[in-house]
Amino acid sequence: MVYKISCLLFAKDANDRLLLLQRAKSPNKGLWSPPGGKLEMSIGESPVECAIRESHEELGVNLNENDLHLFGYVAEKNYEGDGHWLMFLFDVLQEIDSIPNMINEGNFDFFHRNEINHLDIPPTDHRLVWPYFDKRKDGFWGIRANFGSKSTKIKVEAKPI
Repeated sequence: MVYKISCLLFAKDANDRLLLLQRAKSPNKGLWSPPGGKLEMSIGESPVECAIRESHEELGVNLNENDLHLFGYVAEKNYEGDGHWLMFLFDVLQEIDSIPNMINEGNFDFFHRNEINHLDIPPTDHRLVWPYFDKRKDGFWGIRANFGSKSTKIKVEAKPI
């Protein structure tokens, strides 16, 4: 299976609402998730460089390394039976002051954190992404998920000391 490496961006506005993308493409077509994208591995792009590039391309925001805080990763084996993912999770420290324009990846909107649990989000995000976003101030998190035909096994690989 193909191994894909990506970053997710957790950006907020002045009202502490999180920016989400309603995806127009697979994976997770039609579902709400944090914006982000795949690393350009052919040029040796780092996760931070990817986050900076994706913030410019998708959000229209120019960030630098000091505008990002890496708070964890999620490693998914056999996601949707289609491949493996390694996702780096970044808090965007700079406020986003408006909803970005629609892009070919989908459309954006802001939501308060308590609204996200009631949105149409990827089912695994309830267990793999949002609980660790909520604990991001505790320190760095590393999560591994093995997707089997009958169940998903989740293991915390790295947690705050």
